[in-house]
Amino acid sequence: MKKVRVLALMHPQLVPPDSLEGQTDKDINTWKTEFDVVSQLRGCGHEVRPLGVQFELAPVRDAVESFQPHVVFNLLEEFHGEVVFDHNVVSYLELLRVPYTGCNPRGMILSRGKALSKKLCSYHRIRVPEFAVFPMGRKVRRPSHMQYPLIVKSLIEHASVGIAKASIVDSDEKLAERVRFVHERIRTDAIAEQFIDGREIYISVIGNERLVAFPAFELVAEKRGADEPLIATARAKHDIEYQERHGIDIRPADLTPELATEAAHVSKRIYRILELGGYARLDFRLDALGHLYFLEANPNPEIAEKEEFASSARHAGVAYPDLLERILRLGLRQKS
Repeated sequence: MKKVRVLALMHPQLVPPDSLEGQTDKDINTWKTEFDVVSQLRGCGHEVRPLGVQFELAPVRDAVESFQPHVVFNLLEEFHGEVVFDHNVVSYLELLRVPYTGCNPRGMILSRGKALSKKLCSYHRIRVPEFAVFPMGRKVRRPSHMQYPLIVKSLIEHASVGIAKASIVDSDEKLAERVRFVHERIRTDAIAEQFIDGREIYISVIGNERLVAFPAFELVAEKRGADEPLIATARAKHDIEYQERHGIDIRPADLTPELATEAAHVSKRIYRILELGGYARLDFRLDALGHLYFLEANPNPEIAEKEEFASSARHAGVAYPDLLERILRLGLRQKS
């Protein structure tokens, strides 16, 4: 594609160095996504300017005025310390009339709330777990139709924040205890979902009007005990030493052709229902009967070269530089 000026928005502490020379593995793991995106886009010949953004929008406006980017590559996951504020930055870019990569603010809002996204999908006859929301400051009362075991999560946080083995509960007492943990430690409302015992499946989707679903990937834990439930805890997703100790990996999912087709089809349906754009990852549970249950949608998911979105694209024959260029083109064509 034609070489363009790219303003890359990221958190200030994640602005990467120009080179990996002298960097430790711990440092690299901190800003690997930002380094991969910036270095690969520069390698493709684009002019890339990283910009750390956290508490003020003025630096974005100043950079747009001085740098005159053709497109903004959005790598932000929150703003002002609030995960639900990320869509405001994108809304600001729309007001500035600047093209940007990734999801639009409407899709971010609809998908961010785990309850709202499930309600919308359930209305469209997409299978979701039974669930209940427990707002902060309210007494915990389990609805009579919900049976144990349940899994308790933050209503809005992503990246498995607050999810641990203790998140699976089997009594009213444990439910109240875990909801209180979410309220007090994560400071958000809580959601309790029917726990679907089975496989954890991820479907990566890219596109605005025309959508492509990449091959399914799944979370595996080879050293998990026979009676130990499979859950995507924060440590399972982000702690490298923990992953190695428990044989945790995310790899291509071995699905029947019929199930692979169904997963791709339902993922595209959800993508459109939630008005997503750019690229997203859809998370499912697959039970022993072969039923897919939609858990949540992740707009603008982790895009590092070795993470599941890029790995899934590569499995479909799309090299990492080509994936980033495709994301740029979608951003340039996106309508506000």
